[in-house]
Amino acid sequence: MAVFFLTTMNHNLATLLAMNPILTVARGFWWQPFTYMFAHSGMRHLLFNMMGLFFFGTQVERELGSYEFLLFYLLTGVLAGFFSLAMYWFTGTYMVFLLGASGAVFAVLLAFATFYPNAQIFIFGLIPVRASMLVVGYTLIELFSHSRGGSNVAHMTHLAGFGFAYLYFVIRLRISPWQRFFR
Repeated sequence: MAVFFLTTMNHNLATLLAMNPILTVARGFWWQPFTYMFAHSGMRHLLFNMMGLFFFGTQVERELGSYEFLLFYLLTGVLAGFFSLAMYWFTGTYMVFLLGASGAVFAVLLAFATFYPNAQIFIFGLIPVRASMLVVGYTLIELFSHSRGGSNVAHMTHLAGFGFAYLYFVIRLRISPWQRFFR
């Protein structure tokens, strides 16, 4: 929240914290793959990220413990940032400014679904969906949305959050999300 208010008052600070391929690679602003997670484009963007973190993150933190949760959250967010940076750099998309915690929040959603695959999540407060099917559905939506292009949403960063969370569970925790989703 503090970073949001500081960047609202000083837009130059938002430019320094958001991840931009030219600034990160060519000018050496190597902190950006970390700080982009703390800068947001508006109150609604911040609110949706924090709601996801609150609703899913509290349960995941109970399962992992505070230290492991913090490591998981920051590592998946930073790796999603580096993945996006590489994609933007190698595709010549230099003028993008990536901001928001969505990559890490998507990782937390995958973690929640791994621990509680049968938990019912109510879409719009009405439509019950199993947590594991929500992750599968979001994956399909993000792939479809990315293929259509033309939006200001970093769909590949979201997918990278899922991907790095999956790898974290398999490598560090020796848990297969896929097996938990479909047992």
